[in-house]
Amino acid sequence: MQMGLVGLGKMGGFMRTRIKDAGIEVVGYDPRPEVTDVGSLAELTEALDAPRIVWVMVPSGEPTRSTVRTLSETLSPGDLVIDGGNSKYTDDAINAELLSAKGISYIDCGVSGGVWGLENGYGLMCGGAKDDVARAMPIFDALRPPGERADGFVHAGQVGAGHYAKMVHNGIEYGLMHAYGEGYEILDAEPLIEDVTGTLRAWTNGTVVRSWLLELLVKALQEDPGLAEISDYTTDSGEGRWTVEEAIRHSVPANVISAALFARFASRQEGGSPALKAVSALRNQFGGHSVVPKSASSE
Repeated sequence: MQMGLVGLGKMGGFMRTRIKDAGIEVVGYDPRPEVTDVGSLAELTEALDAPRIVWVMVPSGEPTRSTVRTLSETLSPGDLVIDGGNSKYTDDAINAELLSAKGISYIDCGVSGGVWGLENGYGLMCGGAKDDVARAMPIFDALRPPGERADGFVHAGQVGAGHYAKMVHNGIEYGLMHAYGEGYEILDAEPLIEDVTGTLRAWTNGTVVRSWLLELLVKALQEDPGLAEISDYTTDSGEGRWTVEEAIRHSVPANVISAALFARFASRQEGGSPALKAVSALRNQFGGHSVVPKSASSE
């Protein structure tokens, strides 16, 4: 089996390695000549045998939309495009309609795992036709964590369902990270607690609040005690906003997710917050998202 992979950045590059390790041939395209296998999307198409599968792993919004438009001109009827980026789910119907007019199938796939996915596998949430998902299943099996498929992969529904599921997943992530950040700040404020990092580490096994995110917070504190090297300036990449918008549309009282999103907005104003430092550190740990050094935030 072979596939094309567009976008060889933080996640795409690691995904290429994991897929290759499963015995699938991967032809990658990226604008950076030092990592790409071919010089253009047209060359990518030519390098693959029909019927083709091309996975798109580029930033959401116009970069993804323009890539899909180009692929609609270079691919052939019977080919399949998978958007694995963090696109807004409303883009999926538009992409699917554009490709369908050319006889090309489309799957949207939410991908979770960040920079650790190469080692641990990626959680996958797909939307699309049953036959298209079945056709791409060897790729999904190569990417997902080991063990029972249902523990790391779901065919959530029709086109758009995968990115919708990933959007809500990331909204939940906002709330979880902020709760850990607030807990860290409370512990750090209390003189009775002499070992904040050790306390958090003791929660990573056996307790009801144990999680991979908690382990990453402990790792961040071990690498930078007190998180002294970063500011509390925390960005948001879109999914949290979209989740809150959907909560409003469905009249769901998403109090925690909304508060976590608004806290990120507050982090960009004057002042400082140890809780937001923890959130910023967590985003860097699991996703490789850049942090703002303390010196830069004060300039």
